[in-house]
Amino acid sequence: MQEIMLKSKIHMAKVTDKSINYMGSIGIDTELLEKAGMKPYELVLVADVNNGQRFVTYIIPEEKGSKKIVVNGAAARLVEQGDRVIIMAFGMYDSNEYKGPKVIIMNEKNEIVEIKQEGV
Repeated sequence: MQEIMLKSKIHMAKVTDKSINYMGSIGIDTELLEKAGMKPYELVLVADVNNGQRFVTYIIPEEKGSKKIVVNGAAARLVEQGDRVIIMAFGMYDSNEYKGPKVIIMNEKNEIVEIKQEGV
């Protein structure tokens, strides 16, 4: 049996911008995507630490090294610039293949301060 498990997480990233007049998604610095093992157009769950809102969307790439986290479309009404968010991607795994999630811990400047590979 396969189970849906946390694959990777960008923890405590800071929202740098938001745009309601966009078709949807969350823009994430391509460098962060690579480090977290996430991909453009991948489904993600986003939790806003400041207000408790959660929403599901997909990733679009932002310029590598830009440190941008941009919430677009309807979800932009759920966040404010400067809010801290947790971005989670999931995968389907057999119990014998799951090794735990990769966790990227961010500071207030959207710089990586630690990378953890849970369970490895």
